Order: sequence, then C-alpha cells, then structure tokens
Amino acid sequence: PRIIKSHEEPSSGDTVDASKLPDEKTSPSVRAVPTIKDLEGQCKYRMDFPCLGVCLIINNKNFKVLSTRFGTDVDEAALKKTFETLGYKVIVHKDLTKKQMKQELETVSNEDHSNNASFVCFILSHGNEEGINGTDDTVKLEKLTKYFKGDECKSLIGKPKLFFLQVCRGENLDSGTAMDRDLVDATALPITPKIPVEADFLYAYATAPGYYAWRNAENGSWFIQSLCEILPKYKHLELMQIMTRVNRKVALDFVSSNSKKEFDGKKAIPCFTSMLTKDFYLPE
Repeated sequence: PRIIKSHEEPSSGDTVDASKLPDEKTSPSVRAVPTIKDLEGQCKYRMDFPCLGVCLIINNKNFKVLSTRFGTDVDEAALKKTFETLGYKVIVHKDLTKKQMKQELETVSNEDHSNNASFVCFILSHGNEEGINGTDDTVKLEKLTKYFKGDECKSLIGKPKLFFLQVCRGENLDSGTAMDRDLVDATALPITPKIPVEADFLYAYATAPGYYAWRNAENGSWFIQSLCEILPKYKHLELMQIMTRVNRKVALDFVSSNSKKEFDGKKAIPCFTSMLTKDFYLPE
C-alpha cells in the first residue's frame, strides 16, 4: 500500500486518513401477548439512567511513519463540545499506540456502567483495509470492540454501544456522478433469557468499504463535522434518521480540493452498520 511521509501531507486543503449448540427438545409454553403499549416501550432503549454514559475519543494525530493528521484537533474540539452538551462524560486520549488503544478500551470496558444509558467511542486516525492505525501499528477493529461484547462487559448488556470511525478503509477514490435534477429535488414477541454478544452495537464509518476518508486540514473531517452539525439539530429523531442525514450532507455538500490532480474533485459517502435491537432516541 502507498505510504505518505509526514512531510508530504499538506497543511491546508483536503486529505485522506489512509495508511498503508446440540439440538434440544423444548416443551410448548404459554406466553402473555404484549400490548401495543408494551411493544412500543420494548422498542426503545431506556435513557432514564443517572448518566447518558461515557464518550471516549481517541485522537491519533502524530505517527512514527505515517503523515500528521492536520485538522483532527478541530474534530476533537467539536466532538467534545457536542457530546458534553448532550450530557455525556467525555474522555480524550491522544496519540495512542496499538497496545495503548487496546489497553484504554479494555480499561473503560472494565468500569461499572450500571448507571449509564450507553457508551460512545470515536476513533480518529489513519486506517486501511486491515484496520485502524495506532501511532506505531495497525489493529483490527474487532480487537478494540471485543471488550464491550455482552460476555465481556456485563454492565452494558442490552445498552447501545456506538463506535464512530474517522479512518480510511482502502485506497479507492470516488469521483462522483451526475444526478437527475428531479431526483435531487423530489421531495406477540418471544422472550428469551439470552441476547447475542454482538447485539446492540453500531459502527459508523466516515466512508464506504475500500475508500479513502476525507479530512480538511483547517476545518476538520467531512464526517465528524457533519455529525456535530446534524446531531444537535435533529436530536429529537431516531439515530438511524440522524445518521442518514449525516450521509446526505457528506454526499452532497463536500468535494475535495487538493493540489494533486488525482485527489482533487473527489466525493465520499459515510456508511454505518447497525446491530442495535431497539430505537435510539436521545433524551429531550
């Protein structure tokens, strides 16, 4: 993969965040049929805990080999302001190695989250198809998120765990394509004692699989800045609706400006994968 030396990254304009069971017989049982009111309550995450939760921000700016991520401090400041205003306890760590990233996430997962409604994590760094870069090496995302699975972090079972990733996921570039103007302007549940360990996670990426993620050296990244603008404005909406609006803003409002022709005039589309089992609404 292409490696961009730290002195090669421009201090202005847009750049990218790249680095190079056996069968068991069961007896029939009778269950009460939930009422519509009960079902509605079951379809929303509880947010009436003493605390909304921890918002962990890992901001990797300086690397041993890879380019300096100019503009990432703008993202950090915007995220800190946005999530403190929402009511989260924000914790920031800067320039962590691969080992330190794993240690910090494990430490946070071992804390008691019983009084917290959710957990949020932002990782701002370089990345590629293989994973996310610490300041020294690459680590797979699952090596970082595993500490929060249901069998590891008991106090977050059944609660939303949201991971936002401002990292590249490959080296493809999106040149965009013209849209038709008309399209642009057209306006009784079973109860079980177990839940999958992978349940209640959301992974929100700055870009689609295989593509570069864009960051402006002066204004911050397209994805994070859009999220920090959209989230307070539409916090009354369900999270999937909020993230769709973030996708739209990034897709339509941004185009890269870069002195290198091959990186100029490019587009991006964020991407999110949800394993959430309920609707996520921020408290009013």
